Amino acid sequence: MVEDGELGALGADSYTRRGHPDAQVRMSAYFQDYVTVGVFIALGAVLVAVMLGIAAVLRPNNPTRTKQLTYECGVDPVGAGWSQTYVRYYVFGLLFVVFDVEAVFVFPWAVAAERLGLFGVVAITIFMLTLIEGLAYAIKKGVLRWE
Repeated sequence: MVEDGELGALGADSYTRRGHPDAQVRMSAYFQDYVTVGVFIALGAVLVAVMLGIAAVLRPNNPTRTKQLTYECGVDPVGAGWSQTYVRYYVFGLLFVVFDVEAVFVFPWAVAAERLGLFGVVAITIFMLTLIEGLAYAIKKGVLRWE
């Protein structure tokens, strides 16, 4: 066992792993935090696997041809299942995400604006001008025109 005076260069934030055959093996508190995170990730993965297993055992399993058909809002499926989707739907979604994420960055800036001073004003101005430039480009390309 390690005596209190034998910690040496490892410092007071180290500890000896209990139950280990070599009592001199130590792990710093820094790595102990990573071990804690790893344990929680592993427990989360085990919990997901157990719940999926329970669901697979308890669910009713009676596949029929009707149940395996593609459902189209109550209308019987006609033709192939493939159809072309316009890119504009994805562009609208992407623009929404960009401006939604922009709000996530602006709100904390607004809270800390007084503390940041001139640097904060310049930074948010550059950020907003970049977003306005992107919006102007989208308008120029006609992406926001809905036909």
